[in-house]
Amino acid sequence: MVAVFTFSASAFAQGGWAVEKTFHIGGEGGFDYITVDAKSHRLYVPRSTHTMVINADSGEMVADITGQKHNHGVAVVPELARGFISDGVGSIVIFDLKTNAVLATVAAKDDADGIIYDQSTGLILVSCGDAGVLVTLKADVDPKTAAIDPPIELGGKPEFLAADGAGKVYVNLEDKDQVAVVDLKARKVLAHWPVAPGGSPVGLSIDPEKHRLFVGCRKPQKMIVMSTDDGKVIGDLPIAAGVDATRWDGHQAFASTREGKLSVVEEKAGKWETAQSVTTGLGTKTMDVDDATHKIYLPTAEFEEGKAGARPLAKPGSFMIVVVGQR
Repeated sequence: MVAVFTFSASAFAQGGWAVEKTFHIGGEGGFDYITVDAKSHRLYVPRSTHTMVINADSGEMVADITGQKHNHGVAVVPELARGFISDGVGSIVIFDLKTNAVLATVAAKDDADGIIYDQSTGLILVSCGDAGVLVTLKADVDPKTAAIDPPIELGGKPEFLAADGAGKVYVNLEDKDQVAVVDLKARKVLAHWPVAPGGSPVGLSIDPEKHRLFVGCRKPQKMIVMSTDDGKVIGDLPIAAGVDATRWDGHQAFASTREGKLSVVEEKAGKWETAQSVTTGLGTKTMDVDDATHKIYLPTAEFEEGKAGARPLAKPGSFMIVVVGQR
């Protein structure tokens, strides 16, 4: 049974976002990118060797998809009733959104990590870090004969990615301090844009209407706002340590961090500024946003006392999801 803890809104007088509740889920394994399916109100959470399917309203577990080795993320395609899991050993798992049954496991490339669906091309896009490539797979592929398209060389080690819905995808190159601009039709890199004054870019999201990228950087700790027209940096905001994800909800951008601070940034009179910093708890490095319900979901756990210079270990069975909403 899931324990749900609710927090008083009066404790969060600093702004419009606050922690509303925490789903105490438990279960074994690490955790990485969380994905919200707004249509079904389900959360998809990779847990190293299995992927949890969780009711986004109650926190109850709906299903558990087993058989992965080192999973990272999930992309959902509701119109095809399919989901796709990136497995770091070099594969993509296709599953049925209705039954949660595995339909196929497709060979990809080493360190299959960030994964998204681009509706404009009908492609699943996967960044493969160690291989230094972008992998694409047709979302409607026949599971019996499924195979990736020829990989696109990126010129660096990719982390996360964001598509503009018009045939381009932007990919963070963590080791090069750059964003690679990829033309999906031509299947080639058009440009490499530096993220300075940020560095080590990992989190990435996009506002396709106003042509802006939101780049979460670790070294130094920055939220970089970049124009997708020319790569110009138009915003530079400090964030907490250990960012892993950024998101855009149509009005504001967010950066989630391992340090446990959720940065909320917005544009006012042509200038980007930090609107709020929400305390979400140690380890809340990734997130996803349900734009319809205005809820943000951040996975984390309780941690053991860490040794100097070492990352603290999660306590067994302590996995949880923190839910942030607008007051």
